[in-house]
Amino acid sequence: MPNGPLTSESTNRPPHRGLRHLALHARGFEAMRRFYTDVLGFDVEWEPDGDNVYLTSGADNLALHRAPAAAAPEPGGALDHLGLVVRRPGEVDAWADYLTRRGIALDAPPRTHRDGARSLYLSDPDGNRVQIIHHPPISDK
Repeated sequence: MPNGPLTSESTNRPPHRGLRHLALHARGFEAMRRFYTDVLGFDVEWEPDGDNVYLTSGADNLALHRAPAAAAPEPGGALDHLGLVVRRPGEVDAWADYLTRRGIALDAPPRTHRDGARSLYLSDPDGNRVQIIHHPPISDK
């Protein structure tokens, strides 16, 4: 079922389509913007001011908000990783080749997981881990 098994507590829960928006406090705001646009290919959807930019790959929304210097989070903070879904397993390897050609180090090279997913990991300029993943249950949707 889309939102898990129905229980008496969940029968009134409105449906959702999954995570489509992520907002990050960016310590290195300009470097983060370049990374997500130039390296990972996101487009600028909206830039209301010099401290906020909203990016999209066409199916999602990633907000970058300039972190106040006094309140800058530690690299990675509470976020374990964010994932970018690809349609086919071979696209993970294509990303690995592309990133390597750009001089971007991989935190973990492509590998196939026990559940059949295939992924790699890298870090953005603020130290957030980014996973590029083919996950069969969602990659074709």
